[in-house]
Amino acid sequence: MMKKINFTKMAGAGNDFVIIEARRRLNLQKLAVKMCDRTNGIGADGLLALDTSRKADYRMHIINADGSTAEMCGNGVRCLAAYIVRHRKPRKKLFSIETLAGIILGQAKGEVAKVRLSDPKHYRDRVPITLSGRSIAVSCIDTGVPHAVVYVSDLEHLNVQKIGERIRFHNRFKPRGTNVNFVEQVNQNLVKARTYERGVEDETKACGTGSVAAAVVTYLKANPNIKDVTGARMNVKTAGKEILEVTFDLVDGRISNVWLKGSANFIAKGEYYV
Repeated sequence: MMKKINFTKMAGAGNDFVIIEARRRLNLQKLAVKMCDRTNGIGADGLLALDTSRKADYRMHIINADGSTAEMCGNGVRCLAAYIVRHRKPRKKLFSIETLAGIILGQAKGEVAKVRLSDPKHYRDRVPITLSGRSIAVSCIDTGVPHAVVYVSDLEHLNVQKIGERIRFHNRFKPRGTNVNFVEQVNQNLVKARTYERGVEDETKACGTGSVAAAVVTYLKANPNIKDVTGARMNVKTAGKEILEVTFDLVDGRISNVWLKGSANFIAKGEYYV
């Protein structure tokens, strides 16, 4: 018997998602693989399921296009925030969303959404890895999911798919693996970034947590002696040519109060047949 699932398709700074309301006895992993298929499905980088929560106002399940579960997706949670405002009409301007990476705060107006992510952790600079006999140094940070940041001088012509895949599966990052961000600094307030995403297993047009990783690591490397600051800011130009705004605080060298702001566009809605 054919079943129908109502869906909304959204895109946040180039990342696209299928959003559904969670149901009991629904296998989200299998459903994500089918719905995210760009030939036989709707096509998306991931599936987001809105659910009830005992810890927050809402709960978000994040399933990558390959069926794996993700702890966090920065652009995904921004899209979900815009979806909640449009479809749930919350009384609170700032509401909470439970994720596997912690409680996220979100707000949205129209097709612009802003979220406060969990505090980044496990920052390590100049981690040596070897690729094809050549040693390179990467910076590592967990912004809800693990990220490696690699600085390059010719971002536009870089083979992100090939190099990103090798770093993503490198022994140094097992067993979780890592997302890989290739970053080129434009000026003190702007970086360009291209990201190979774990779970999508390809370059995406944007990555929210990757943009946060690029912004925070760039700021820390440029200001190694600053331990306390409020409202540090860095803009990130994604592969999709959109600008994501990242702000955060440093308290005794610890990163906190991280906000990510950018577009959250409604693309389509309809019925998917299972």
